[in-house]
Amino acid sequence: MYAFLAFLPILVAIVLMVSFNWPAKKALPVSWLLTVIVGLFAWNMSFRHIAAFTVFGALSAFDVLVIIFGAILILNTLTISGAMTTINNGFSDITHDRRVQAIIIGWMFGAFIEGAAGFGTPAALAGPLLVGLGFPPLAAAIVALIFNSTPVSFGAVGTPIAGAMSTLASDLQAVSANPEIFRLTLTNWVAMFHGMVGIFLPLLAMCLLTWYFGEKRSFKGGLEVAPFAIFAGLAFVVPYVLIARFFGPELPSLAGAFIGLGIVVTAAKKGFLMPKTTWDFPDKSKWDASWKSVSETGDIGEAKMSLLKAWAPYILIAAILVVTRIPALGLKGLLSAQKIFIPNILGVEKLTYGFAWAYLPGTIPFILIALVTHVLHGMSLAQVKQAWGKTFKQITGAAIALVAGVAMVQIMLKSGANGAGLDSMLATLAKAIASGTGTLYVWFAPFVGVLGAFMSGSNTVSNILFSSLQFNTAHILGMPEILIVTLQVVGGAVGNMICVNNVVAVCATVGCPDAEGIIIRRNSIPCFIYAIIVAAVMAYLISKGFNPLPLKL
Repeated sequence: MYAFLAFLPILVAIVLMVSFNWPAKKALPVSWLLTVIVGLFAWNMSFRHIAAFTVFGALSAFDVLVIIFGAILILNTLTISGAMTTINNGFSDITHDRRVQAIIIGWMFGAFIEGAAGFGTPAALAGPLLVGLGFPPLAAAIVALIFNSTPVSFGAVGTPIAGAMSTLASDLQAVSANPEIFRLTLTNWVAMFHGMVGIFLPLLAMCLLTWYFGEKRSFKGGLEVAPFAIFAGLAFVVPYVLIARFFGPELPSLAGAFIGLGIVVTAAKKGFLMPKTTWDFPDKSKWDASWKSVSETGDIGEAKMSLLKAWAPYILIAAILVVTRIPALGLKGLLSAQKIFIPNILGVEKLTYGFAWAYLPGTIPFILIALVTHVLHGMSLAQVKQAWGKTFKQITGAAIALVAGVAMVQIMLKSGANGAGLDSMLATLAKAIASGTGTLYVWFAPFVGVLGAFMSGSNTVSNILFSSLQFNTAHILGMPEILIVTLQVVGGAVGNMICVNNVVAVCATVGCPDAEGIIIRRNSIPCFIYAIIVAAVMAYLISKGFNPLPLKL
């Protein structure tokens, strides 16, 4: 009963957005209200706690909104300055094929940004860049989100793995396990399972792209690019897996993508494994209304600057993300320490919001580089005003959706503070899944990770929420703990394809703010395929008695 009530707000959000095509800005406030009702009457939470968690959620949503604002501002700045036209022409020199452009930007460049910054940044950058090249905004959003999966477990210089290890500390101590050995073994297996599917992810994404957005609505266009797509998958996955095995969780996505990007761009320029025919979207006059942006995007005329000058903002963004995210370089600690605190919100002890203004990608580098670009590209005051004004208008719908969505999640996360003696709503739901599945749990384990990411918008938060639950469930059922936690970490990454925060964010940045339901519905297909494949392989290994890291019972 309690598990159903915990799931009810999530179910309502999914039904409203997926079945009734409600925009997130309408569906999520309804789900928040339902969560409040469940919290008050089923969990016996105090009104003060619910109000405090709502305020905390709204403040936390501000972090994401700053990232979205910065990404949109960059796009609008580059569009108005003429840089996007130059970038478009530059990619046309490499290839006019939209499939190859999507792989280079969404898969390779997106993975690099994920490795550096994480937390939805790749889709927020890659999506608008694809739109600027002439992609339908809906297509750009779907592709960017699908690709933001394999790199995620090692995003933000390994933060999701760190999140998992932080919540597993006491569990590992209880079984006398070496935390460092567990961390490195977990890193290795997460990379291998991601890599197993990641090799084919560019091909799957291209098949879906041509099916949804091709003039002939066929997988054939995706299959035609199979050699190059699989090559691009290998170009990222091979260094990704090797780096994870020998160097740990901090650099697989960052360094793997850097190496892979160089390989793939060089191969494309040389025509290596390129498709024989060039694929493009139908003429804009034939685009469905749902494909389009609410604002004017795409080609705006002749290029007015050099390719280097046009790309300079993205180069600066990538460089700043790298140097500010690697602890050894010293800037990460300095910037992350710069916070504005709001302690004990509404009198609730230890409920403190910290705005890391200097470390947030939305401020440094996004807004900072936008300001630099105004000068670098010689923009007039009128053009600068136009870029900022347009950005503020575009972010309104996302703000409503995110505030409601994050507030709802915070209530569910923190509902352990109740008068009924119950676990939090999300913990209750996860435990119900575990107890109801028994030996079949291995098939459900990745979907617990997906659920955590879907609601929280983060692989890191999903791992913090459920890694301990996954570990202990495996322990009770006699399954290899390391492998079940691997499924949690992989599932949490895969959930980024459909997580509410990321979907709302990318819709806002590409200019299709009412398409969240369509995206979640369509991206559920690759999300479930990914999760089922890793679960199937893991089920086979466990059935054969395989355990790479036996722990004391």
